[in-house]
Amino acid sequence: MWIYEKKLQYPVRVGKCDPRMAKFLLEQYGGADGELAAALRYLNQRYSIPDKVIGLLTDIGTEEFAHLEMIATMVYKLTKDASPAEMEAAGLGANFASHDHALFYQNAAGVPWTAAYIQAKGDPIADLYEDIAAEEKARATYQWLIDMTDDVELQDGLKFLREREIIHSLRFREAVEILIADRDAQKVY
Repeated sequence: MWIYEKKLQYPVRVGKCDPRMAKFLLEQYGGADGELAAALRYLNQRYSIPDKVIGLLTDIGTEEFAHLEMIATMVYKLTKDASPAEMEAAGLGANFASHDHALFYQNAAGVPWTAAYIQAKGDPIADLYEDIAAEEKARATYQWLIDMTDDVELQDGLKFLREREIIHSLRFREAVEILIADRDAQKVY
């Protein structure tokens, strides 16, 4: 039933061990505007959205899991050769003490992920505007992460993720227009 191919959506390469940058990337791993929160938000909102746009939430929600996997791979590659002292110097000492080099859903400040990050109002247009905002916040964060590293290989993967956030925002905007047009259409019974 399942065919498993271990392949990321986009190749992830890093040029050097950089636990400091890995710490910052955790924002997109377990932060409020990160990939896990986005995936769960969109897949949860599917249950109260009209059929006309349900596929969009499913598609983008599952793609966010692929992005989460890319971020996890980046963090892993940036820290796999780091010593405990380097992890501590980068601000990841507590994470190392609890999890070694394993990833833990937390933001860059070390605050654990929480379901409170998931927004779902039940109004399709309100939820889609929330989704647009989430994508734009993620886009901004990716740009700031790109600006924080001189590793061109890492920047390449981050630029891919930034561009996907732009596409997702545009697709959610299209869905809003579809639902507004449907709402405003004259109903004849």
